[in-house]
Amino acid sequence: MSFDIENKVALVTGANRGIGKAVVETFLERGVKKVYAGVRSRGKAEALVEKFGDRVVPLEIDYTLPGTIKDAARTATDVEIVVSNAGILIGAHVLADDVIEQFEKELEVNVYGLLRMAKAFAPLLKANGGGAFVQLNSIVSLRSFPDFATYPASKAASYSFTQALRPLFKEQGTALLSVHPGPIDTDMATNSGLKDIADPVSVVSEGIVEALGNGDFHLFPDTMAKTFEKAYHRFAEGIIENDE
Repeated sequence: MSFDIENKVALVTGANRGIGKAVVETFLERGVKKVYAGVRSRGKAEALVEKFGDRVVPLEIDYTLPGTIKDAARTATDVEIVVSNAGILIGAHVLADDVIEQFEKELEVNVYGLLRMAKAFAPLLKANGGGAFVQLNSIVSLRSFPDFATYPASKAASYSFTQALRPLFKEQGTALLSVHPGPIDTDMATNSGLKDIADPVSVVSEGIVEALGNGDFHLFPDTMAKTFEKAYHRFAEGIIENDE
C-alpha cells in the first residue's frame, strides 16, 4: 500500500548520524511536519534541533535498553511513520573464539531492537490510521561472508522478522518497507573499508520516500544493492511478495 509522508509525524531511530540523520533531513525537507529523533542520549540530536527547531523532538531510544523504547512509545503517541534504523556492526569471523558472544550483541540491537520497536509502535500506528513502518535491513541479509559472518546473520534474522510482520501490518493498514542498502557513505562503511565504493546517504533517504509512495515492500537503493535486486527480484516477487 502506498503512503505519502507529507504533513505526517515520524520517528527515526539512530537519528544523529549516517542514514538516520539523512532520513530525518529528507523527511523534513519533503514535508513531514515533525520528527521524533531517536538517539541514545538527547544531546546527540542538538545539531538537528538547531537546524530544524521544534520540528525535531529528541527522544532517548537505545535498543539495548528496552525500557527506552516503551517510554518513547508513551511519548510519541501521535506517530504515523516509524523508521527503525539503529544498528551495530561487529562482524565476527564465523569460527572466531568469541563468535557467539559477538553475535549475541548484534542480535540484541539488530534483531531484538526491531521486534521491540514493532511491538511498541504497531498499536500506535494502527490507532493513527495505519501509517508506515520502515526497517533498515541490508544486502547482507541475502549473502554472508566468513570474515564477518555475525552481522549478515543478524540482518538475515531481521529481514525474516520483517517478512513475518508484513501480513499483520497489512491487516491493520500499515505500509511496511524493508530497506536493503549496500555500501553507503557512513561511519559504518568507513570502518569496514568500503568508503571508496559507497553511495551517498541521500540515495537511501530519498529512496525511502519514493518507495513508500509507490507502495513497495523492498527497497534496494544504491548501486551495489541494485545488482542484488536484479538477481533477487523474481524470487522476491513470486514468493515473498505473493499474497495468494
